[in-house]
Amino acid sequence: MHKLMDIRRILFVSVLLLAGVSLRAQTARDEIEIDYGRPQKYIIGGIGVEGNHYFSENQIVQLTGVRPGMQMTLPGEDVTGIIKRLWAQRYFEDISVVIDRLSPARDTAWLKVVILERPRVSRWTYTGVKSGEKKDLQERLNLRPGREFSEYVRNTSVDIIKRYYKEKGFQLVDVDVQVEKDSVIRSAIRVNFDVKKGKKVRIKDINFIGRGEDVSEYKISKAMKETHSAKWYNFFKSKKFKEKEYQTDRKTALEAFQEAGYRDARLVRDSVYFMDDKHLGIDMVFDQGKKYYFRNVTWTGNAVYPSEVLDNILQIKKGDVYDMVTMEKRLHGGGKQNEYDVSKLYRDNGYLFFNVTPVEINIQNDSVDVEMRISEGKPAHLNNIIINGNDLTNEKVVRRQVMTRPGYLFSQSDFERSIREIASLGQFDAEAIMGQGGYSIIRNQLNNTVDIIYNVTEKPSSQLELSGGWGGNTFVATAGVSFNNFSTHRIFDKHAWRPVPLGDAQTLSFRFQTNGRYYTNLSASFMEPWLFGKKPTSLSLSGYYSRMTDAYYNSSYWLTGLLTSSKMFEVFGFSAGLGNRLKWPDNYFVLYNNLSWQTYRLTNWTNSYFAFNDGVSHNLSYTLSLTRNSTDQQIYPRQGSEFSASLQFTPPYSLFRRHDYVNGERVSVGSWKDVNYDNWTSAQRYKWIEYHKWKFGASIYTKLVGDLVLMTKAQFGYLGYYNRNWGYSPFENFQVGGDGMSGYMTYGAEIISLRGYEDYSLTPQKVTPYSQSGISYAGNVFDKFTVELRYPVILQPQSTIFVLAFLEGGNCWSDIRDFRPFQIKRSAGVGVRIFLPMIGLLGVDWGYGFDDSVNGGSQFHFVLGQQF
Repeated sequence: MHKLMDIRRILFVSVLLLAGVSLRAQTARDEIEIDYGRPQKYIIGGIGVEGNHYFSENQIVQLTGVRPGMQMTLPGEDVTGIIKRLWAQRYFEDISVVIDRLSPARDTAWLKVVILERPRVSRWTYTGVKSGEKKDLQERLNLRPGREFSEYVRNTSVDIIKRYYKEKGFQLVDVDVQVEKDSVIRSAIRVNFDVKKGKKVRIKDINFIGRGEDVSEYKISKAMKETHSAKWYNFFKSKKFKEKEYQTDRKTALEAFQEAGYRDARLVRDSVYFMDDKHLGIDMVFDQGKKYYFRNVTWTGNAVYPSEVLDNILQIKKGDVYDMVTMEKRLHGGGKQNEYDVSKLYRDNGYLFFNVTPVEINIQNDSVDVEMRISEGKPAHLNNIIINGNDLTNEKVVRRQVMTRPGYLFSQSDFERSIREIASLGQFDAEAIMGQGGYSIIRNQLNNTVDIIYNVTEKPSSQLELSGGWGGNTFVATAGVSFNNFSTHRIFDKHAWRPVPLGDAQTLSFRFQTNGRYYTNLSASFMEPWLFGKKPTSLSLSGYYSRMTDAYYNSSYWLTGLLTSSKMFEVFGFSAGLGNRLKWPDNYFVLYNNLSWQTYRLTNWTNSYFAFNDGVSHNLSYTLSLTRNSTDQQIYPRQGSEFSASLQFTPPYSLFRRHDYVNGERVSVGSWKDVNYDNWTSAQRYKWIEYHKWKFGASIYTKLVGDLVLMTKAQFGYLGYYNRNWGYSPFENFQVGGDGMSGYMTYGAEIISLRGYEDYSLTPQKVTPYSQSGISYAGNVFDKFTVELRYPVILQPQSTIFVLAFLEGGNCWSDIRDFRPFQIKRSAGVGVRIFLPMIGLLGVDWGYGFDDSVNGGSQFHFVLGQQF
């Protein structure tokens, strides 16, 4: 029996489990009878919308999916579908479908969707947060004015805010969502997130329960990458508790047991609890099980390399502890720096599709037999090498650095070297290219090829220097410009001058220094890293002019002009060099050849410790240097080394002389050994200076834990002579002590820093008959040793900041016969380095010199600069 409802317009409702909305017939003048027990098919004559303020009628109709002329069963699942589609948008608080009217034949229905829209938010605000935190939250939440506000938005936003602060160590953070009507905008609300961060909570203790003596707390802690206690060995690691990372560390903690041979080790239970309102404690209970050992290790599927070669790399013998972690590293990599593995052995020879799976084929008592099942595949050839992101730098600059070329066999070592070479270019962000997003390896096993994509990120490289420094008891201003990505190829392209042609990684720089009256320096240089385009042959050219006067001592000089000064020291110079990358011993070596000319002109120059006060000296020298640089990047190297050895020499003029001076008259002598230079004036003796200069330097970067890096460095220099009668050169010697910065560019001496001591204070002096002061600097031999511990504060494309602590020692001698390599002046201290692509490198060091009560003690060393 069917129940009929007669009203002015029949109302019928379809109850929905998910939406809780209704379909009803609206009151009309004509009475309509609808039987709910017998749904009928209607032709839809049209559909309208009521209650919409933010959405247009057409937008809502499109969301319903209903079109005039289509058939629908009312009531029924068709109406349910309309409601579900609208409800899924989360824009509405209530939805109902109304039969607006029926046709006289009662076979056509006009529907109306009645909605109640959710309130829109006119303003999102935050209280209890810092300005920087507010910016971070806005980026994470992405809440825009005009967006609807729902329970879903509320809960999701609160969850994101809490997770953000928990990552920062605020485990007790609470968020109160405050909603109020907007008094200005109709049907709008304002939402404020009131954040109560509470106290910062850090992990204090992690208790590892159930471990044996051969599994130390340190090993388990080391295996946990992101969860660390307050033990001393975690000094440089974060003590914040991160729930997501902790879940991963619960699993990696077992690696410490597996490394010790406990293959069955498991985490029985763990608990995280508050020790007080600032500290967390973690208890982890383990069942380490029985200790196992390797018995037989066999290889199957290896045709390219015999088992003996693979055994030599695996380095596992019968009776060794069943160390699953080390076995995995020697098979697939991830071990210590420069440690070879089986996977790399194959991939260096093109076998990119190589795979090895260790299978435990027999376990008897505490012994395990392992079979290494190898699938070698076929060698893979490089197909496409793609460079992305080089918006400014020409693609050829990147391609000439990479060692992966189309058609070559794939080599893991060549690929890793290519990444290192791109990072060392200086035109791109080194952290980005070395990260996971910096490259892509796309394998195609069907045709045994591989595509490599290098994703580079341009960074500002050109610099305009505006800096001030203190040196020589005077303030010196510096202005300079350095275009480190210059392009001579585009110099005639008028569209490339923005402000100068860029893109070929050439370097063009100009620099001007002055203190206004006392000192002036002008220099210019150019460097082309690939002179002939196909081979890494570099060309470098430089020219410079420097002038000092007595204006520092004579204030009237500024008014009388430069040319009227009675005291002056001038230096003119030019140099040209070629560098070639070698193939032997390996292709990290570069051989440099440099020819330089300098002229020193001294006029009554009694204001410094040169060997003479008046005269002109010429320095024509040739430098041969061998360098090797295998560091992974320029700004903050974590691994690799730098090595350099150089010899700079002039012609041995004195060995060809056959004349002397007696009472000012030139006379002939039989041999260069018979020349008595005590009879010569400074102008005669030092017109052409002669020397041979040897320098050695080595730096090693070792990654200790995480990004903590140990840098060790050793330096040695010796300025020699050809003729003892002529003696040491008055120029090109070493001046040791201080920060290595004179405050202004100097020529004629090489300044060696040694922190903790005053500038040049460790340089010996000698008596000279040609100087009014009677003495001159005589640093002809030096050595220096540095140990530096570095840790980064920020490693971002926008900035690099790291702190350091150092131990340093060195000394300087006037003669090689007095050289005592370990009779050094020691110092220790701390410092900070800041590198901004738009500014450059800034540094401040504090050092304490232990071995000189007069020139040592507490010393600050710093350089200030602003660049773009």
